Formats: sequence, C-alpha cells, structure tokens
Amino acid sequence: MPGGARLIPISVVKNSAEAEELVLQVLRSGALTQGAMVQRFEALCCEMTGARHAIAVNNGTTALVVALEALQLKPGDEVITSAFTFVATLNAILESGATARFADIDADDFNLNVATAADLVGDRTRVLLPVHLFGQPCDLAAVTKIAQARNLAIIEDAAQAHGATYGGTRVGTTSGQATFSFYATKNLQSGEGGVVTTDDDALADRLRLLRNHGMKARYQYELPGHNYRLTELAAAVAIPQFAQLAGITSARAANAAYFSQHLAGLAGVVTPVTRPDRTHAWHQYTLRITPDCLTTRDEVVRRLNEAGVGAGVYYPRAVYDYDCYRNHPRVVIGDGHAIAAKVATEVVSLPVHQHLTEPERDQIVAAVHAAVLA
Repeated sequence: MPGGARLIPISVVKNSAEAEELVLQVLRSGALTQGAMVQRFEALCCEMTGARHAIAVNNGTTALVVALEALQLKPGDEVITSAFTFVATLNAILESGATARFADIDADDFNLNVATAADLVGDRTRVLLPVHLFGQPCDLAAVTKIAQARNLAIIEDAAQAHGATYGGTRVGTTSGQATFSFYATKNLQSGEGGVVTTDDDALADRLRLLRNHGMKARYQYELPGHNYRLTELAAAVAIPQFAQLAGITSARAANAAYFSQHLAGLAGVVTPVTRPDRTHAWHQYTLRITPDCLTTRDEVVRRLNEAGVGAGVYYPRAVYDYDCYRNHPRVVIGDGHAIAAKVATEVVSLPVHQHLTEPERDQIVAAVHAAVLA
C-alpha cells in the first residue's frame, strides 16, 4: 500500500458496551452454556424471521448438519444444492451421510438456477438446499413449486441473509427449515454460532434433541445426537445486534447503491443485481470482472489490495472443484454448471460493511477505476 496506508478491511467487528455488559453478566453468573441468554437469542431469531421455532447451535455448519439429520435421511438419499457456495454447504451434506448433486447458478445474482436443479431431481432426491448467496434470496417460489410437486424437503442456507426478504416475507419462514450463521464476519455475529428456524413442531423437537446428545431430559436419550450447544457467551455477544439489524442492512444497502452508481459503465465490470421482489442483506458486494476488462480478475484484486482496499474472492472455484471432493463417492459432480465454474474466475468482493466512511467509499471507487483501467 502506498505510504503505508491503512487497508480498508472487507469486514469489521465492533461489539457494543451492551454486549460487553451481557458477557460480564454471563461470566459473573457462572452459567456459561445454553441457558437464559441462548433462550433470548432464540426468541430474537424468531422475531427476525417470523418463524415459530429457532434452535441455536454452535455454528452455521452444524445448523445445516442438524437440519439435514432431522429429516432422517438414509444412505443413497440425495441433496441438490448450488455449485457456487461456501464449502460448509457441501461438508454438511456429506456429514449428514447424504449424497450431493449440484445445480448451476444464474450469473446475475449468483443464486441457484432452478431449471437446472429441476433437471437433477430423481428417485433418490430428498432435499433441495438453495443458498441465498451474498445475502440475496434465491427464487424461493420456484424452489417451492418443485419441492411440492416432487415431495421434497427444503432447507434454505441463509447463512449470509439475515433480515433479507423474498416477496415481502422474511427469509426463514417460507420453507421447511432455514439455517443462519453468526460467524464473526456476518451481518449479525456471535464469534461462532448458528440457528435453524422452522414452523414445524416435530422438526423443532428433533432439532433440539440432535443438538444436545439426543437427550429429552437428563440421561433420557431419545436418539443418537451431538454436542452442538451454543454458549451463553456467544449468545450475549449477538443479542444487542438484533435491534441494530435494520440500520445495518440500510447502511450496507446505501454503500452498495453508491458503488453500483459510481462503477456503472466500466468495461468488463458487472455490478451486482438485486431482484425486484427481494431485499438484499448485502453480506458481500460482489463484482464480476469479465474478459472485456483490460486486466484479469486476479490482477484487479492485487491492485485493489495495493491501493488499500481489502478486496477478496468469494469463491475461487466451484464448490466441488477440489481434489478431496472429485473422487468422493457421495459427491456427484456431473455437468451442467458451466456458469458457476466461469463465475468463480470472475468474482471479486469489495468492502460494503456498515462502518465504511464516505472517504473510504470514495477511495474504493477510485481504486476500482484505477485497477480496471490501468
């Protein structure tokens, strides 16, 4: 960076005085795991989504795992998901014992292409697992139509979509289950944490058993389970942020709109699209650097970093495109996801978080112009 300038980070974590006080309350109480704070956290997750039940767990990946396991999948059962997502989506499918298949994405919003998902549905398909990537919901109406026609369960991977809406309805209430991550970089964060939301009473009961060793009461085991409990400390960190969610989302949306306005028309630079029937949580603001650009995506990232902009690539490959998955017996790569593979070579995300200052926004815009035109 020139002159040792400070890097504008792609994410910033700031905890409030209220969070500090709640953490101290937990420490002073001596009760550190899954108690009153976790119950408050779960109630706030129900308010955020409108769901009847919210089951807190220790991270977003285990939220996906228990959501899948709650469906009592059998060997050979298949889950269809996006070819372009964070690896936790795939890892959770494998940990649940299911087999993964991959649909393609739409290049303009990075979400599941529902037509390609429909083509994959077969006799062994049990679950559709769409991902609301970067904070924008996928086409849930189309996903639901397929699921109802073929008697499939839906699990929304809403790890990045806190507060997002589809057709005026908050993400987390439009299907069987939805999972959220509260990892440290998320719009709402607890350091590590996750939650599953559902309106299904029976699923909720099973999820609560799965996260706590299968115990209904102390030493009363109903099924084999896990220790996926959320700590009281993590819940305390997250609780004050729910009241700030509307402001967080509004600030991120304003930053995103500013970037789209000031980056429009650059050759080879495609700004992200928000569908008219959805609200975007803007966990990431992701450009595509296409072959029409005067330089490569990787060179753009390098130049941005040198200019003090903490740009990142989310994600550098299709999710299956690693040695550890290519020959995995329960990873069915197939074909039909060329867009996902192509987009992975083009994406670059800019800082869009709510703590950006106006001078930082201007610096980011100027750096992108310089990076793609040089």
